[in-house]
Amino acid sequence: MGRHGHSWHSERGTGLYVSIILRLAKTAPVITLALGLAVQEAIAELTGLAPDLRWPNDVLLGGLKCAGILTQLDGDAVIAGIGINVSQTAFPPELEATSLLLAGATAKRENVLATLVQAIDRCCLILQEQGPDAILRMFEASSSYAVGRRVRVEQVDGVVEGVTRGLDPAGFLIVRRDNGQDTTILAGGVRPCS
Repeated sequence: MGRHGHSWHSERGTGLYVSIILRLAKTAPVITLALGLAVQEAIAELTGLAPDLRWPNDVLLGGLKCAGILTQLDGDAVIAGIGINVSQTAFPPELEATSLLLAGATAKRENVLATLVQAIDRCCLILQEQGPDAILRMFEASSSYAVGRRVRVEQVDGVVEGVTRGLDPAGFLIVRRDNGQDTTILAGGVRPCS
């Protein structure tokens, strides 16, 4: 595993819940994006489905969330939690969620885990060897939300609405409001405008 190790646990049931400790000298936002790419890659490789990425940490199938990533810094380590909905058969509508099974793919959690670990290693290697810019370019190319998507983002001081303009060098989302002003989104739920 190189400079990072993996630990995981899962509950009996239908989802895969993984905790990973990464020791990479990179910033957390870019690591979150790299992990999103890894989850997307693993799901696509294992199932043949075509997941989308919604900045900063959601993986979608058919516009519904099937996986999510949370990261936090702890000293020189990044602790990442990854959840993938594998074989759930229903979700409350307000969750706007799906599973691999509901999207038409059958997968065992053990296979999802093995494929995910390999994809994480590949994406972390890209981050280490090619730097954050490579991950930012890959994320922009792999996400229908990163560039040219009309979105609304709930912020503490109100709602930001506009068209996405890509990621800044730190991995934060840029949204151009209707008045032409670019706003950097540091956090918040990005949703498509209806």
